[in-house]
Amino acid sequence: MRHLISTDDLTDDELRYVVDRGDDFSSGRATLDLPLAGQIAGIYFRKTSTRTRTAFSAGALRLGAQIVAYGPDDLQLNTGETSEDTGAVFSRMLDVLVARTAGDPAEMRAWASQDRMSVINAMSSAEHPTQAVTDLVTLQRRFGKIEGLRVLYVGEGNNSAASIALAATRYPGVHLELRTPAGYGLDPEIAARSTAHAERCGSTLIERHDMNDLPDSLDAIYTTRWQTTGTTKPDANWRDIFDPFQVNAALWDQNPQAIFLHDLPAHRGEEVTAEILDGPMSIAFDQAENKMHAAMAVLDWCRRGTVE
Repeated sequence: MRHLISTDDLTDDELRYVVDRGDDFSSGRATLDLPLAGQIAGIYFRKTSTRTRTAFSAGALRLGAQIVAYGPDDLQLNTGETSEDTGAVFSRMLDVLVARTAGDPAEMRAWASQDRMSVINAMSSAEHPTQAVTDLVTLQRRFGKIEGLRVLYVGEGNNSAASIALAATRYPGVHLELRTPAGYGLDPEIAARSTAHAERCGSTLIERHDMNDLPDSLDAIYTTRWQTTGTTKPDANWRDIFDPFQVNAALWDQNPQAIFLHDLPAHRGEEVTAEILDGPMSIAFDQAENKMHAAMAVLDWCRRGTVE
């Protein structure tokens, strides 16, 4: 029984194991031996979700579990019950809780303060760890490896950016460059942890707040939507600040071989043009499908905890 609330809950070996396992599920190499047979998965989404909710629901069912789904207004948390009490009760009835709150991850830590039920972060305000697993599975499926890849992330330093920074920097030789608008970069604590991973593992992490002197020979260019779930922008003119960070065809002039990633949903004409999202360089919908395979890998690891 293990939890995945932060990407850093995974050791380097465990991260590789989960990504490899997701790759196996995606490729069809994995044998579905129903490791969650007889188990109950709670799916609690306080915020909207298309891909992640469906991925974990379908993934849990494919692994043999049954699911109980909760909406934002279904729990006594809304009437003042504490997170600790909620977790204690859930743990006596559920084997795993998959939760999206878009709030403080400390709430999930409170649910995890028991020794019966695994807790999986399906998105908090700070991190989106299962998205990072999805992204790495997608890159590994495409390139056959993650080591040595050159990745450009463009846009807000949100929870998806935080998680890919914390994960990709643990693969030797990776060059991850983030171009984020001023005032909308990585959280300093996330940046410090990611930089420490890069120094330890022999990768490179760079963050800049402009679109000048972009790197070339990129393998992948990645963006997320500008209006992240559960957040608001402090600047009334935030669109003017973000406009230079749109992903469009000009980025492919230097990197015609690069593939395009997007965690979806996408707003064509804002963070990315339709020409890119719907073009031959885009594997965003393969990435979306891999969300289910990543979810299965995370569920498998949390309940079996195997690293071979």
